[in-house]
Amino acid sequence: MDHITENMGKLGRFDSIVKVMKGTYANGNSHHHHHHHDGPKSEEERFMKLLQSKEKVATLHFYLQDALGGPNATVWEVARSSTTADSANSVGQVRVLDDLMTAGPDRNSEKLGRAQGMISFSGLEESALTMNLNFYFTAGKYSGSTLCIVGRNPISSTNRELPVVGGTGVFRLARGYSISNTLSYDAVANYGVLEYTVYVVYRDEDCIED
Repeated sequence: MDHITENMGKLGRFDSIVKVMKGTYANGNSHHHHHHHDGPKSEEERFMKLLQSKEKVATLHFYLQDALGGPNATVWEVARSSTTADSANSVGQVRVLDDLMTAGPDRNSEKLGRAQGMISFSGLEESALTMNLNFYFTAGKYSGSTLCIVGRNPISSTNRELPVVGGTGVFRLARGYSISNTLSYDAVANYGVLEYTVYVVYRDEDCIED
């Protein structure tokens, strides 16, 4: 999947909180009950291994197929306020989405996963969304992993920035940000294509710091 590039990178040492956590466990002063996690594969030990691992940097580039209407819609309204109909920016409307993620802008290009979540129209003076979006990868080396994006999305602007606040699978302890743009919108079909570039830092569980 050459559309996803990745570079190894070490982005500084542990912060003081992580050092304290490591010291606490090393000194045997943890308040956790270890008898629930016997064996070398316990989740607690895996978490500590993750904290000691090196950081990796990845740049991910993909497209969302945003079908806002029609028989194959992937975005649905689930709620609205009493004032939504009279609002120029649809304030109070809430939608759920399950958009297809593709490698290219064409809807028939390689499928990478799904973008699933909830958006609410929350801008009184400017058209803006409040996003809770999960990128769920179903292909390639990130298959089964997710990245979580939240924040304010001024949908009429270009180069819209949203924070990456976490992830699962490969992307445990992830952080970073995404830049998105509306590549195209067909008003007749009510169909949009959104371009996302995600810059993310995460820890490689198989690569321990010296």
